[in-house]
Amino acid sequence: MYSYFPRTMTRQLAAEFQAQIDFGRQRQMYVLDVANGWTRVVDLFVSVHIDEMRRRPTRFMVLLVDFDEDQNRLQKVKSAIPADLIDRVFVLGAWTKPEDLRHDIGPYGKVGSDMAADCRDGTDKTWGRPLLRHNGGELDRLRQHVRSILF
Repeated sequence: MYSYFPRTMTRQLAAEFQAQIDFGRQRQMYVLDVANGWTRVVDLFVSVHIDEMRRRPTRFMVLLVDFDEDQNRLQKVKSAIPADLIDRVFVLGAWTKPEDLRHDIGPYGKVGSDMAADCRDGTDKTWGRPLLRHNGGELDRLRQHVRSILF
C-alpha cells in the first residue's frame, strides 16, 4: 500500500499509522513524500502511479487529502482514478485540515496511532469523530481489502 500526502502533518499521521502495523508486515506499507496540496496528490497519482498499479495488480494506494469542507472533493479526486483501478485506490482525509485534528484529538502521532487501532480493531472511535466521519464509505472499502495485509 502506498500513500501520498498534501502536508508534512499528514505525513506524520501516516508514519505513526505505519508504526502500529504488525512489525513483520510494516514493509507492506510505504509512506511517500509530501505532495503539497490535494491537486498535486492527484497529479502525482495520475502521472506516476496509474501505470505502476496496472503493472502490479496487488498494489493499493491511499490518497490522503484535505477536504477543506468541500462536499465535492471526494468525487473530484475519484474522477481522476481510472475505472480499472477504482477498487484499489482510496481517498481519505480530514474534513477541514489536519491541524484541526490535532486540536480535536491530540498530537499527530496520537491521531495516526488511534486511526490504526480503529482499522485493526474494526472500531470507529477516531474515524467516527466529526472531522473524519465523512471517510466512512472509503474506510469500509479500505478495511475490506487491506486489513488482512497490514494487521
